[in-house]
Amino acid sequence: MIGIETRGRVRVIRLQRAEARNAVSPDLAEALYTAMLVFDADHAVDVAVLTGDGGTFCAGFDLKLAASGSGADWIKRLALDADWCDPVGDPRLGPMGPSRLMLSKPVIAAIEGYAVAGGMELALWADLRVMAEDAQFGVFCRRWGVPLIDGGTVRLPRLVGQGRANDLILTGRSVQSHEARLIGLADRLAPPGGALDAALDLADSLTGFPQGCLRADFLSARMPPRDLAAALRREWVSAGMVLTEGIEGAARFAAGKGRGGRFDGN
Repeated sequence: MIGIETRGRVRVIRLQRAEARNAVSPDLAEALYTAMLVFDADHAVDVAVLTGDGGTFCAGFDLKLAASGSGADWIKRLALDADWCDPVGDPRLGPMGPSRLMLSKPVIAAIEGYAVAGGMELALWADLRVMAEDAQFGVFCRRWGVPLIDGGTVRLPRLVGQGRANDLILTGRSVQSHEARLIGLADRLAPPGGALDAALDLADSLTGFPQGCLRADFLSARMPPRDLAAALRREWVSAGMVLTEGIEGAARFAAGKGRGGRFDGN
């Protein structure tokens, strides 16, 4: 499900469901969540790079599983308590895995191919995004009535501004690399096939700084943990009101509709 490799002081974590464009299953989500907690606690590494096998970062949550009773039940079991307020000291598993974590160390997403729907949310969870020039983002789940439940509505406006976030969330359109770089969705661009190498170079450069100072500034620059928890709880409650619509949309996808990013219903 995932591959884990350590290169110097950098931990490389790979999504390994290439046959499903690295769509996240419950098992993959739990493995990724655990791998990120282990990384954050490991004093031998300073930066993580998250990537996907097979030329795709992540196509989101596996909608074939979401359409089934088991997948829907698993998502419902991840409901957030009304009093949850600490993504640092009280980590919680999210549908995509680590989306409810706030780590003390930076994570860089190395993006090839598609980073769409929940895969885009996973990239937004990362602290920096290195994007291949032929890759693309998109809230493709808009087509199916599947809501953003992994921090997409929380993190996207903070990165690109409310107006641009509205555009991407409401339309679900594809965002190519050069636009992503222009609006702040991508931090670095790389040649096709070169996102991982570029992300590793960036990660190596970060390991050369005094880490205590780096992590203190890193923490201070981010949303306060209590505010993040409140925003994620609010997103979850909002999405819960349309969960049935999302399950129905996932069933249409599982039946073969909308492949290749089509928006025409075919």
